[in-house]
Amino acid sequence: MSNFFEIIEERKATKIYDPNVEIPREDLVEILELAGKAPSAWNLQHWNFMVFDKKEVQQKLLPIAYNQQQVLDSSAVVAVLGDLEANKNVDPVFDPAVESGAMTSEIKEVLNGQIQGAYQNEQYARDAAFSNASLAAMQLMLAAKAKGWDTCAIGGFNPQQLVEQFNISSRYIPVMLISVGKPLQEARKSDRLNIKDLVKWAD
Repeated sequence: MSNFFEIIEERKATKIYDPNVEIPREDLVEILELAGKAPSAWNLQHWNFMVFDKKEVQQKLLPIAYNQQQVLDSSAVVAVLGDLEANKNVDPVFDPAVESGAMTSEIKEVLNGQIQGAYQNEQYARDAAFSNASLAAMQLMLAAKAKGWDTCAIGGFNPQQLVEQFNISSRYIPVMLISVGKPLQEARKSDRLNIKDLVKWAD
C-alpha cells in the first residue's frame, strides 16, 4: 500500500492481534525514523520512544495498561514520550545547520533566546511535549500502515506506573501507547462526524 489517501482511509484502530506474529526490529526502526520526520516547534523534536517488542516486557506492561489484551498480543507496543526539556535539543538540532551554512550562528542565537524564554513556563513545556509528540505518534501510525502493520493508540494506562516500572527519566512524560501488529480479524469501522459540523469559516 503506497497511496497516501488509501493509507488514511484504511487505517483503523486494531485491538485484536495475532500473538504469533513478530515484527522485525528493522521494520520498527524504519517506522520510528519516519515518525521522527514529523513537524515540531522550532524543529526541537519533542519525542522519545520506548519500545516493547518482547513478550516478557509486554507482560510487565500489561497491568500498567489495565490488562488490555492487545498489549500482550500485538507484535510490539511503542510508548510515545513527550520531552519536557526539548530546549536542550538546540545544539544538536541547530549546530549541523550552522556548520553546513544553512543557518547563521546569529539566527541560531535568536532562536535559542526564543526557545529558552518559552521554556521558563512549565505549562508551555508540558503542552509542547504533548502536542508535538502527538504529531510524531500520528505519523508513526500512518508509517506503520504504509508498511503493512496495523496499530491502535492507547490512552488507557497508568503513566506513573509506567515511569516507575521502566525507569523513565523525569525529562519525559508519557503521552500514549501504540500497539503494532497483524490483526486476527478486520478492525471495526468507526463513523466520523460530518466535517460541516466541525468547521467554521472565519470572516
